[in-house]
Amino acid sequence: MPADLIRLVRHGEVFNPEGILYGRIPGFHLSELGHAMAAAAAESLKGHPVTALYASPLQRAQESAKPWAEQFGLAVMTEERIIEPTNWFEGTSVRRAIRSPKAWVQLRNPLKPSWGEPYRSVEARMLAAIGDAWQQADGGEVVMVSHQMPIVMVARSVKDLRLSHNPSNRRCTLSSITTLARDGDRFVEVDYQEPAQQLLASAIDSGAV
Repeated sequence: MPADLIRLVRHGEVFNPEGILYGRIPGFHLSELGHAMAAAAAESLKGHPVTALYASPLQRAQESAKPWAEQFGLAVMTEERIIEPTNWFEGTSVRRAIRSPKAWVQLRNPLKPSWGEPYRSVEARMLAAIGDAWQQADGGEVVMVSHQMPIVMVARSVKDLRLSHNPSNRRCTLSSITTLARDGDRFVEVDYQEPAQQLLASAIDSGAV
């Protein structure tokens, strides 16, 4: 029986004192505040019929999935397709990198974008993973812990918005929950929540690609 709802959950705050773009670099884990955010997200759906739990393979997503596993008694299934996109600027900050002429060519096409995995590629793999999770579920709700840009790609896609966008205007805060439902042959967004909203004022969110 397919799932009733798909919950796309962003990870909590990452320990990133240097403020770099961490992308897929291993070893970036949740901060103490990030763990609290992840717990708040899981607590917000206490009592809901969550039947499956997926997470990106990156450490911050796996750690953010742990409270969900504990809350609902589920194993975390690692889903490679909901990982952070690749990005040329990994390991530095855009502000520092663009001072180098080597970086300028990477910024030649912001609509693709030229500095990382194309938006269309992110959209396609995310929707494929979501579709499989929806189909393979035992009814109820499926939680998928992912990253800001992939979740934004899905949110824009299901609303038929252009995938190219200004990253500073993304609506996908730390530990936010974007909820999808199936409507005929496509997914639609039916809800957006920020269960860690009270913690956001103290959070640093500078590493998303």
